[in-house]
Amino acid sequence: MPPRPVLLGAALVAAAVLTTSCSSGADGPGEDGAAAAGGSSEAFPVTVETAFGEVTVEEEPTRVVALGWGDAETALALDVQPVGASDWLGFGGEGVGPWSEGLYDEAPELIETLEPSLEAIAALEPDLILDTRSAATQERYDALSAIAPTIGQPEGVGAYQTTWQQQLELVGQALGRSDEAAALADEVEQRFADAREANPSFEGTEVAVGAYSSEGFGAYVRGDTRVDFMEALGFVNTPAIQELAGESFYVQVSEEELRLFDAPLTAIFPIFVDAAEITGNPLWQTLPSVQAGHAVVLDDQTLINAFSSGTAPGTLYALENAVPVFAGALQQ
Repeated sequence: MPPRPVLLGAALVAAAVLTTSCSSGADGPGEDGAAAAGGSSEAFPVTVETAFGEVTVEEEPTRVVALGWGDAETALALDVQPVGASDWLGFGGEGVGPWSEGLYDEAPELIETLEPSLEAIAALEPDLILDTRSAATQERYDALSAIAPTIGQPEGVGAYQTTWQQQLELVGQALGRSDEAAALADEVEQRFADAREANPSFEGTEVAVGAYSSEGFGAYVRGDTRVDFMEALGFVNTPAIQELAGESFYVQVSEEELRLFDAPLTAIFPIFVDAAEITGNPLWQTLPSVQAGHAVVLDDQTLINAFSSGTAPGTLYALENAVPVFAGALQQ
């Protein structure tokens, strides 16, 4: 029987499959802590188009709460320090990856991810809430926008499907820093172009991207951060997996169907399990791509998080550190 797409809700996938954290911090910023380290490059008010309609930000925000996946590090990259943030990848500390460490003058109040405390958010007295990549429900948006102007996902984009480009554009607009956002987007795109030029063997090469957790193997399809990253490098998601795409960006794969992962390049990572559970799997070891040395099992959690982050800063880190790994596997 062919594998079937897993029709899991995006929130469930984010919670159970994508290394989600639901932590909250004990101490938050002071009442008069400034969110912006530098002034806006644009005049206010600004109006942002979202899936929930137009949102007008009347004045330059000084108390930003960043709730969406990657919203905090995106704001930080634009020189704005949120007073509250959600730690989706369970980094702890300031709730951001190593690529964004040291950008806070004062650590933010950490807010729960899937079910953020409205009371905790309101207590921070935000003048802007960023929620560009989350469950994307009307109920969540209505609750947040009752506290402060809230920037949700773009029109036509589903739960957790906002790309790093869309996120950067939305956050840049809301913070009055569109020029800075565009410059960062150009930097990331140039880095992708440089990687493609340096690795012509990537172009058109099929890749299979997956993960392994306590629930077994799974593969990602187009629209997922990791597959989009690989295709931006010139790879093509293997049709054997891509044709199984359904409503979710994740396809469950039984051990009997592991040959779906056989491709010129196979990239997989563990979630809440040891990488040895992948490499030590007898069926995994029979894959031609594994036997040929063309399979990469990522076991560096920082690199896994960057590869999974779907943010401009995380993507830059992954480009620097993951691309050489993929190139090395192809050369085997």
